Amino acid sequence: MVLAYAEGMTVAAIARSLHTYRHKVERTLDRVPVVGPVAALNDQPRQGRTTRITSEARTWLVALACQKPKDLGYSYEQWTMRLLAEHVRRYAVEAGHPSLRSAVPATVWRILTSNKVQPHRMRYYLERRDPEFERKMVEVLHVYKEVELLRDSGPTGDERFVVLSCDEKPGLQAIGTTAPDRPPVPGSHPTWSRDHEYVRYGTMSLLAAIDLLDGQVLGQVVERHTSAAFIEFLRTLDAHYPTDTTIRLVLDNHSIHTSRETTAYLDSRPGRFDLVFTPKHGSWLNLIESFFGKMARTVLRSLRVSSKEELKQRIELYFQELNREPVIFRWTYQLDELAVA
Repeated sequence: MVLAYAEGMTVAAIARSLHTYRHKVERTLDRVPVVGPVAALNDQPRQGRTTRITSEARTWLVALACQKPKDLGYSYEQWTMRLLAEHVRRYAVEAGHPSLRSAVPATVWRILTSNKVQPHRMRYYLERRDPEFERKMVEVLHVYKEVELLRDSGPTGDERFVVLSCDEKPGLQAIGTTAPDRPPVPGSHPTWSRDHEYVRYGTMSLLAAIDLLDGQVLGQVVERHTSAAFIEFLRTLDAHYPTDTTIRLVLDNHSIHTSRETTAYLDSRPGRFDLVFTPKHGSWLNLIESFFGKMARTVLRSLRVSSKEELKQRIELYFQELNREPVIFRWTYQLDELAVA
């Protein structure tokens, strides 16, 4: 409109060429001397409809969202926008907030979003139930700090201890296929293809330990993770390291680590094992959990076997492959802030 008028076209001719009305062309041209040719290209902001929902009504809605639906007589554990909107419409007038009597899910969502409330989502946390959580955590971190200092200084040949991060991974499923996997076909099928049906052969448990100094992984696949299995694993560690070495183990609070059978075995080997326990519900402080996560994402991902024995063999082969080029797992979070004892 502005360019055409500058070229000498009349208002009527401009309206006809752009299939619009004369008054729209005139309104645009009249704004040019006032706001300038660039600003005149945009519509002027409008005031819009005034907000009808009161601040008290918004507060009431947010308070509702911070309660569980089951506490208000519903079967739901968490709100959905639809359920919350229905509840608001049903009780808004009774609660003295008629401005919400026609609230729809989009309205509810906007009000909650502006108050940074998301009652339809659940975020999990871990409650600290160990009264000595801080002390035990510091003890574990001191072990990691000691390992870092020893690793940075290099081996001297005088070390008389090793540090292992140890844990169990139960419930490893031996799953088999009911039909052969089909390989990729260039230009046709880019991925492996697998029949969706499968066969369960049972489960196994893995007892494993990572040497935090050299990254070597020691593991043992057993039928069940019992005290007897754990003691057998301790015997494996005992045979693996020199007899004059103290084996320091970072462990969680599983019952097999403190059972009478385990305690009796440890008493029979005085000075050989030094157990450092993570706090209760603090197993994430154990570095081997990172190894188990990596294992789940790699070798266990999509693993199919023909028996539990093959599952055991595949895991043992995986450990052999790892130990050819061991990876050292390090704890770094806030370790520099830890005072050296």
